[in-house]
Amino acid sequence: MSSSQQTVQEIITDLPPAEVLARAKSFFAQRPSLYATFLDKEGPTFCSFRGQGGEEVIVAAMPSPDGRTQVTGSTYLFDMQLARFLTTLPPAGRP
Repeated sequence: MSSSQQTVQEIITDLPPAEVLARAKSFFAQRPSLYATFLDKEGPTFCSFRGQGGEEVIVAAMPSPDGRTQVTGSTYLFDMQLARFLTTLPPAGRP
């Protein structure tokens, strides 16, 4: 995986944006201490977290015209944790 692929990660899901963001807040609050984060900022379509050394994780969830939700995550240090979070979301078209 190239550096740019690790920095920005995306998935499309059938979950509504509010559910995606609620899951992100729960997921990142429960990480082991080395990778723990706390909610820094949030809005109707995004939430940002701060972790070790001030590292930032951003998760955005935007509705698309077809009723699905595009989820985009961005980070430099927590790419593995972001990838793990995205795998917890059901991909579009799956029950």
